[in-house]
Amino acid sequence: MNANWLNQVKWDEQGLAPVITQDALSGEVLMFAWMNREALERTAESGEAVYWSRSRRKLWHKGEESGHTQLVREMRIDCDNDVILLKVEQIGGIACHTGRRSCFYRTFDGTRWQTSEPVLKDPKTIYKYK
Repeated sequence: MNANWLNQVKWDEQGLAPVITQDALSGEVLMFAWMNREALERTAESGEAVYWSRSRRKLWHKGEESGHTQLVREMRIDCDNDVILLKVEQIGGIACHTGRRSCFYRTFDGTRWQTSEPVLKDPKTIYKYK
């Protein structure tokens, strides 16, 4: 695959770019994550979202533990070439590690953050905790 398109991304000083992940049909924002060059290349090659985990310092194939993979329907980049947008089909309907559809499940009510989206599946049944 010609890597010229990867060179057009403006990676930050850690070699990362922010990624907004959106439901391809509804437009709902599901999550925010990071990609490095290899994650973006693997995403393009496989058709499934692969991110860079800053906390674990390794590639993270979304759904590798939970089974809630993201099939990439479209990839976009912003006008400054420094933010990536993935439009995905969220397999299993859960994008958040808390068992919710979206990571953006809290709403500000004017004084505090309120949980506004239900847990669809208990995370303890999704992930293998040590």
